[in-house]
Amino acid sequence: MFSAAVVLALQGCGSTSLARDETLGWSADKLYAEAKEDIASGNWAAALKLLEKLESRYPFGRHAQQAQIDTAFVHWKEGENALALAAIDRFTKLYPNHERIDYVLYLKGLVNFNDRSNLLARFTGEDLSERDPKAAREAFDSFKELITRFPNSPYAADASGRLTFLVNMLASSDVHVARFYYRRGATLAAVNRAQAVVKQYQEAPAIEEALAIMMNGYEQLGLPELSADARRVLQKNFPASAYLKAPYDPTTKKPVAAHEPAARSVLSRFKFW
Repeated sequence: MFSAAVVLALQGCGSTSLARDETLGWSADKLYAEAKEDIASGNWAAALKLLEKLESRYPFGRHAQQAQIDTAFVHWKEGENALALAAIDRFTKLYPNHERIDYVLYLKGLVNFNDRSNLLARFTGEDLSERDPKAAREAFDSFKELITRFPNSPYAADASGRLTFLVNMLASSDVHVARFYYRRGATLAAVNRAQAVVKQYQEAPAIEEALAIMMNGYEQLGLPELSADARRVLQKNFPASAYLKAPYDPTTKKPVAAHEPAARSVLSRFKFW
């Protein structure tokens, strides 16, 4: 009798537990519609639960793939960047040719672009170029792939604007490293890093300092011809640069008299001779 009572009690608990889940009889359409409403209202936790139920109950339904994309978005909005990126990578591997892959690339770029460590740095006034650029580089790669593969995507214009910011940030980050090398006496390493900036980020204002490091670094290394070449490029692109008037000082990012050129150099206008 006692064991039977226990079984009945357990069954009763199970029935009560099941009765509390009002979504048990919901169709895939209803689950998705409710999840979208929660997303629209910013109720991320509720949306995530519904999306998980949708995927588990209807894994091959028409909403299943979109639910995976939305799950990545919700994780991102909740500040769970690692989970968001994991969901994105999983989706990309499963559906590399999905009709919304342009949005998935854009979302991946956003997750890395808005990395919380970078946001904190903006509030504290810390120079973003002096932080670990890993997330920025991954955002750069995602936005660049989006623009290259889907130039007519509705997300391409915004990605392009963010890409410009990232180019400047990554160039400044590499110049920060070159400046550090130069200050420590590792002149060849400084010149190599500065040279990489000039080759990779020709639209970035930071190339002015990169050229100055090359010009002065080559001179220190006993390579006057290469130093003269760097000076010629610097003068062509930044004719008013203070780096042309005084020796490079790695303890300051830029001489006080230096200023940005009236129009920033772009890839098609950058002059080497």
